[in-house]
Amino acid sequence: MKILQPAGWPRPKGYSNGIAAEGTQVHIAGMVGWNPVSETFDAGDFAGQFRQALENIVAVLTEAGGKPEHIVRLTIYIIDKDEYLSSLAGIGEGYRAVIGKHFPVMAALVISGFVEEGAKLEIEAYAVIPKG
Repeated sequence: MKILQPAGWPRPKGYSNGIAAEGTQVHIAGMVGWNPVSETFDAGDFAGQFRQALENIVAVLTEAGGKPEHIVRLTIYIIDKDEYLSSLAGIGEGYRAVIGKHFPVMAALVISGFVEEGAKLEIEAYAVIPKG
C-alpha cells in the first residue's frame, strides 16, 4: 500500500488524499452502529454508534483474512452534520481504538435518513489485502 501525498500539499489530518494498493479487493456494505447479532442499537450517541459501525466493518474484513490496516477507503453517511462535528473527540477515540493509526481515504456525506430506525450514521468500507 502506498500513500499518495503530492509534493507541497499539506498532510491531511485523519485521512489520506489517496492510496495505491494491490491484492484481494474486499467491498464491505454500509454498516450501521448496531449490535450485529440482535440488530439493536446499544449506543444512542453518535460516537458510540460510530465505534460499533467500525467494529462491524472489521468483523466482516476479518472474514476475508484482512486487518484494519488493509482498509483503503471509508465513506461515512450522516444525517446531522452538527452532531457529527460535536462528536469528533469521541469519534477519534473510537477510531483509534478499532482501526489504530491507519488513515485511509475518507469522505463524509450528509444525507436525509437511513432505512434502520435509530441509526445516526452508516459507513461503507473498501479494503485491499496484500498478496502473500
